[in-house]
Amino acid sequence: MRVEQLVTSGTFSLDGGTWEVDNNVWLLGDDREVLVIDAAHDASAIAAAVGDRRVSAIVCTHAHDDHVNAAPELAALTGAPVLLHPDDEVLWKLAHQSATPGGRLANGQLLRVGGSAAHVLHTPGHAPGAVCLYVPELGVLFSGDTLFKGGPGATGRSYSDFPTIISSISGTLLTLPGETVVHTGHGEDTSIGAEAPQLEDWIRRGH
Repeated sequence: MRVEQLVTSGTFSLDGGTWEVDNNVWLLGDDREVLVIDAAHDASAIAAAVGDRRVSAIVCTHAHDDHVNAAPELAALTGAPVLLHPDDEVLWKLAHQSATPGGRLANGQLLRVGGSAAHVLHTPGHAPGAVCLYVPELGVLFSGDTLFKGGPGATGRSYSDFPTIISSISGTLLTLPGETVVHTGHGEDTSIGAEAPQLEDWIRRGH
């Protein structure tokens, strides 16, 4: 089992604004099959990184358009289902008028790949259906936009809520081992241990 990173570039649009963004696309698997985590911007580049491996699923950490805009095309290229937490269907519909996800994510669900399993953690706040994937065997967490190096994901736009994201981080993510490596949706990696001491400061700044 290994983790591979691909950075793709495009735009994020919500609430009437559009911003240029670089997204981390993560591949979790082995030489035979992979999970794709967040199919952002460029389905062809993601398919090239996958190569001849089977894609067991395309997992959406949430449905902001920069994280799902390449998901239907990648699904068509690979035959893999797109998995999304149902609480984020409202955001999915903003990005895709006709395409629909192929399956649902739920808290506590296990996604098996390459002889291992990723644990789905529902972590609302940045988006109502935001999830993280925890792989204890590798000591890694894929946090989407819930947790970054230096703080929680943004909560200033529609369908987001600051107290909710703080609850998700403190009650779920910060209970993981401190050495857990956090692979984020944008930017650099961090760790649970590096972020945990800053919780009270985040709360003060958020208020």
